[in-house]
Amino acid sequence: MVNLLLLNMIAHLLADFFFQSDKWCKSKEVNGFRSSKLYLHAGVVFLLSALLSFSADFLPYAFGIAAFHLLTDGLKSLLSSRKNIKGYLFFIDQLIHVVVILGLVYLYSLQHNPDFLFSFQPNTLYYLAGYMLCAKPTNIIIKKIFDLYEIKIENQASLLNAGKLIGVYERILTLTFVLLGRFEAVGFLIAAKSILRYKEGDVKRTEYVLIGTLLSFGIAVLTGIGIEFALQFK
Repeated sequence: MVNLLLLNMIAHLLADFFFQSDKWCKSKEVNGFRSSKLYLHAGVVFLLSALLSFSADFLPYAFGIAAFHLLTDGLKSLLSSRKNIKGYLFFIDQLIHVVVILGLVYLYSLQHNPDFLFSFQPNTLYYLAGYMLCAKPTNIIIKKIFDLYEIKIENQASLLNAGKLIGVYERILTLTFVLLGRFEAVGFLIAAKSILRYKEGDVKRTEYVLIGTLLSFGIAVLTGIGIEFALQFK
């Protein structure tokens, strides 16, 4: 069950973050159930879940994951006009997706024994999912947190464009150091970035960068600790 669950989490990361453009997200948000991109996205979710399950018996469950995904994304667009909950919709949406995957994989495991085409090592899947999470998904998570707390500065777009690439590299390095048990290297990396990005007299920009840095490193460190903790029970 663990391998199947990890593979479907990887499928979710691929479908919801790597294989979904900003154009698709905007179309779904504006048009909801009338958006063709919503149904294309659900098709991608189904395809990736079905392919990465490596089991024909999982096809109905992959369809269920895609159907719930479509329904959740469609309802999210309907609720996006409500300002009191708009900032939380992304996190609620992701939580529902994860719970649905957990539930359907568990139901499948009660009735079937996953018959993979080849054997996976849980370590490999944990590492793959962790590094994927620390790439584009975390960029989006940090942006959504900034939007939730209305954290903005002038020339934010240019800063974010540069920060995305910097953030991915620093999280990959941080996750690698944590998995290797070299926490002192993480501290050195944080200190080095703080010195390079600090600009005296520009308090707002400094605070903005500091918040982003803490979130970025925090997610990477927690991901690494989570992987190490999970591997103790494999």
